[in-house]
Amino acid sequence: MIFSNSLIQWYLNNKRDLPWRNTQNPYLIWLSEIMLQQTRVAQGLPYYLAFTNAFPTVFDLANASEEQVLKLWQGLGYYSRARNLHKTAQFIASELKGEFPDNNKELLKLKGIGDYTAAAIASFAYNEAVPVVDGNVFRVLSRYFDLETDISMATAKKEFADLAYELMPKNDPANFNQAIMEFGALQCVPKNPNCEICIFNSSCAALQKKKIHLLPFKSKKIKVSFRFFNYLVLEDTVLNTIIQKRAQKGIWHNLYEFPLIETEVEVNFDVISDLILDKYKGEYDISAISDLSLKNQIHKLSHQHLNIKFWKVIVKGSINGGITTQMLKTFPFPIVIFNFIEKEYSVLN
Repeated sequence: MIFSNSLIQWYLNNKRDLPWRNTQNPYLIWLSEIMLQQTRVAQGLPYYLAFTNAFPTVFDLANASEEQVLKLWQGLGYYSRARNLHKTAQFIASELKGEFPDNNKELLKLKGIGDYTAAAIASFAYNEAVPVVDGNVFRVLSRYFDLETDISMATAKKEFADLAYELMPKNDPANFNQAIMEFGALQCVPKNPNCEICIFNSSCAALQKKKIHLLPFKSKKIKVSFRFFNYLVLEDTVLNTIIQKRAQKGIWHNLYEFPLIETEVEVNFDVISDLILDKYKGEYDISAISDLSLKNQIHKLSHQHLNIKFWKVIVKGSINGGITTQMLKTFPFPIVIFNFIEKEYSVLN
């Protein structure tokens, strides 16, 4: 209990004042937890505020269109989170009459809610004694107890969850869960933590053994693939252009983009020109092609690095279904395309 009491006391003295910590509303807690997956608090907070302003209740979120949800999510990444969020809101609104399940087991049945999110909602909203296990928890416990378990293994999560449950004061699971995550985020950080001011510097096993930099241990390395995207910014005589929706599964599903030619390697002007002329043969009379990219953009995703270039394609006459630059900005795009539209394309038009 010494570990738990010290940790909770540290939390009460040092916690950040965040809006989702001032409520037991499961909708608001769920929203924050989904947004903070793979996202830093500083980045996620403006999105949380925008979402709670636009959709103050689960019914508001359920009644929104997917495009509205994706547009507000634009730039937060991992867009499947937003699509699952929307579908789950619709299920809760229609099938559960707006009431969230009040326990971990039932929460796990909802789309897009895994072990961590279910435990967070159950403990923060309903004070259920169920531990959260995320990267912060892995790091704090592995260092404090000198655990060399490979956290990439499927069995690791249960091992750490069991340990966290043993440590957790059953009458105060919410503060314990918040405390261990906050401690990992602010004090026991991944690189170069300031152990001199740590409340556990006399009892942390990894510190005593000079193993802080070695823990937690993770063996698997993510295999990264490299892709080459050539976006075609068509423009007709009235400066209209066209976009398309990414219907295929994978990255950026249901977001919008310019027409795309994906190549196996980076291509030069002559090669892309031939590909563009072939793509639109018989559809448009192309008068000019030019490179709009000030430099190649490398957009890094968790498993993919995208080498992105934008090519301007001037066509004679008018484009079928063409849209204006102002209308263009109302659609949800991957952030790399949105930034191009805002910072480069709009200036040119």
